[in-house]
Amino acid sequence: MSDQAERLRTLVRQLHGGEPSHRGRVLTVTSGKGGVGKSSLAINLALAIQRMGWRVCLFDADLGLANVDVMLGLTPTEDLTEVLRQGFDLQRCLVEGPLGLQVISGGSGFYELANLSDPQLERLLGQLTRLDDLFDVLVIDTGAGISRTVLSFVLSSLESILVTTPEPTAITDAYGMAKVIFSRRPEGQVRLVVNQARDAAEARAVAERINLVARRFLGREMDLLGYLPFDLQVREAVQAQVPFVLANPHARVSRLVAAMAEQILGARSRPLGFSGLLERMAGVFR
Repeated sequence: MSDQAERLRTLVRQLHGGEPSHRGRVLTVTSGKGGVGKSSLAINLALAIQRMGWRVCLFDADLGLANVDVMLGLTPTEDLTEVLRQGFDLQRCLVEGPLGLQVISGGSGFYELANLSDPQLERLLGQLTRLDDLFDVLVIDTGAGISRTVLSFVLSSLESILVTTPEPTAITDAYGMAKVIFSRRPEGQVRLVVNQARDAAEARAVAERINLVARRFLGREMDLLGYLPFDLQVREAVQAQVPFVLANPHARVSRLVAAMAEQILGARSRPLGFSGLLERMAGVFR
């Protein structure tokens, strides 16, 4: 067992001496390639879940290049640098967004945040576990790709949403991300979302293309959670810094996101609480 794995297990025991009183769900929204609409989906999905009466925290884990706060028109007064440097409580970084959604910004333009050491990452995950009693769902918007920091969040969650588009490069990178997840976290669930698809048929074709290779070489496949069509309202919402599920709640794209939220919340799951982040990370770094 590695020293890091032992440190993580010790931290879990320190944070939760007994059974936690509440067990929330952790959803990571990730992608193999940047520019596929991952953050937009994470924001609107988090709001759709919040609107259904759940207490949601959206954590922008694209550390050092975070933009969720900008997309929501928020101005955080505290950032993660203070949490990591001075040990501030992560709750000081919570900013209230639309519908009461709580947001934690990963900070932008800070080299330190983009290159966390193992102890810093452990400290951050440890702080996230303290939010377990405050929220029902933690949505983590990771960075794109398979960097160590991105994978630390993705592999620490049992429920991941993998965003892609019909572009060949995005499809290739989505499979690459799925391969890493399934090889390192076999028990994890990965759902696909195809963004900017012409229609449901194209989304299904993209999912089948990825799953064809995944079944052959990994012995696994991913469920298609849903798709989002190309819609100018999405671009306009980003420019206006107003999520499209709020700007145009009855638009087709908004209804599709609401359907994804209902599917996620209706699916059988075994919430392990936010402390599961540390427990699973310890397993990753055995």
